[in-house]
Amino acid sequence: MQESGENYLETILILQNKNGSVRSIDVARKLSVSKPSVSRAMGILRDDGFITMEANGELVLTEQGRARADAIYERHRFITRFLADVVGVSPETAETDACRIEHIISEETFDKIKEYLAEK
Repeated sequence: MQESGENYLETILILQNKNGSVRSIDVARKLSVSKPSVSRAMGILRDDGFITMEANGELVLTEQGRARADAIYERHRFITRFLADVVGVSPETAETDACRIEHIISEETFDKIKEYLAEK
């Protein structure tokens, strides 16, 4: 899956946790992208089995989508914490950089970061 697809899944998860339900317009606003871009992405995520779209327009993560979104968001949270608390960058920079790093970091490196933070 491409980075943009992972960003969409993570955003749906965050918005569902915050608001209870999510529509395409919510995702477009959160990511500052156009509604047609979200529509295209949601079609791909639906076809790949990561989301369903209800008749009322609500986006719902499938079990597979939820698992993928949870994994991405976990990486985001741990990397943000590591950058802010261990490396010492500002919370804003940690958040921005984590958004980029979470998609390319190896499983081995991520596991070591989690291990390191668990010891603290």
